[in-house]
Amino acid sequence: MDTRRNFLKKSGIIAATVPLSGMIGWPLAACGSGSVAPYTSKRPAPTSRKFTSKAVEEAIAATAKRLKDPKLAWMFENCFPNTLDTTVEYSWSDGIPDTFVITGDIPAMWLRDSSAQVWPYLSLAGKDEQLRRLLAGVIRRQIRCILIDPYANAFYKDEGNSEWLKDKTDMKKELHERKWEIDSLCYPVRLAYNYWKTTGDASVFDDDAMRAAQLIYDTFRQQQRKDGLGPYRFQRVTDRQLDTVSNDGYGQPLNPVGLINSTFRPSDDATTYGFLIPSNMFAVVSLRQLAEMSRTLGSNAGFAAQCGQLADEVEKAVKEYGIVEHKKYGRVYAYEVDGFGNASFMDDANVPGLLSLPYLGCVSLDEPVYQNTRKLVCSTDNPYFFKGTAAEGIGGPHVGYDMVWPMSIIMRAMTSTDKTEIDHCVRTLRDTDANTGFMHESFHKDDPTRFTRKWFAWANTLFGELIMKLLNDRRL
Repeated sequence: MDTRRNFLKKSGIIAATVPLSGMIGWPLAACGSGSVAPYTSKRPAPTSRKFTSKAVEEAIAATAKRLKDPKLAWMFENCFPNTLDTTVEYSWSDGIPDTFVITGDIPAMWLRDSSAQVWPYLSLAGKDEQLRRLLAGVIRRQIRCILIDPYANAFYKDEGNSEWLKDKTDMKKELHERKWEIDSLCYPVRLAYNYWKTTGDASVFDDDAMRAAQLIYDTFRQQQRKDGLGPYRFQRVTDRQLDTVSNDGYGQPLNPVGLINSTFRPSDDATTYGFLIPSNMFAVVSLRQLAEMSRTLGSNAGFAAQCGQLADEVEKAVKEYGIVEHKKYGRVYAYEVDGFGNASFMDDANVPGLLSLPYLGCVSLDEPVYQNTRKLVCSTDNPYFFKGTAAEGIGGPHVGYDMVWPMSIIMRAMTSTDKTEIDHCVRTLRDTDANTGFMHESFHKDDPTRFTRKWFAWANTLFGELIMKLLNDRRL
């Protein structure tokens, strides 16, 4: 069984053996020097780490010293380097760096997860040449993956033996899974664009990169479904409803209004209405980044103009069809729409989601429609917002009822300017790790010792990113 399907079906929710010892609700420590002496490091021994960056190690030490809460400092030291410690395979191929990044407990590379896992290290790349090369290697590997199949979400390093080879779609040996998700193509653009802006290195933008950019554009165009259903379909023999797709693998009917179909969500669950609004808004950002890179680095003004025109079209369609009237919150972003007038009022914990829109640069924090949407999705009017005795936060159908995702709590803090709300989020994250020192995919709202995925590198490094951001913004 694919372990990304959490641990519920095969063996039940993991129950940690370490009690919380009444820590729920403790305030953040107001004294101390940031020492983590009472806690034992959960990092691999230095000789067993996959990659070590001097700049990252210096950042860990400096950040831990600034944290007055010893448990928070301990968790940061465990979480922030987790991607480098445990998930990267860094090598050289034909004289260029090649970095394969597994998601954690699955030996496959998701385009989304791998981008997000290394994202927090990008700001340190100028201080560490080896780290910069490792990041360049991630970009080059992602380009290779997109050239193999722009519709796939997860890949093996070489050829694998996926349990999903019998899926009714165009599977290839290099693929772990072939679920079409808009964000799978947006995340590599985000990483590549910001790598260029941060380091000034344009060497990764070679002919293969430009071919991949064209594929991204073409795939977005195909999935607007203006010229029919397009080449992608997906079905799976499964007892999980959201692991397969209705209507012979094409999903529910969509009105081709300019939005882009996403057959699956960032959770790898099938969409109900294929026009997933947060992913469409992410695509607008990515297309404009592609336009700038193509114009500046590729000297391809024609392609840049095409990307800009598509971005404008999708943005216009989001405003016309993706913003809907809620009887309690007013004008909000729908989670999904179909272009016929149907819409869903919800959010899913994964990124992109509605809560995370400012984090991804899709909207400003103070945009009125976003603020209305934020109030909705962070309330019980969102059917996947769960509130219990241990925590409150957004979950999703991927894991099910009453399971809060730490990622949603992190995003809530990332998109807040209210110190009380931020402190509440940080306390919750600190107190719901089941004393493991790490983030998890999800945990039960009343009992954090019941959690899924004990090794989920994206959530770990995202937590580290949050702590560094809050310290730098003087909000912690």
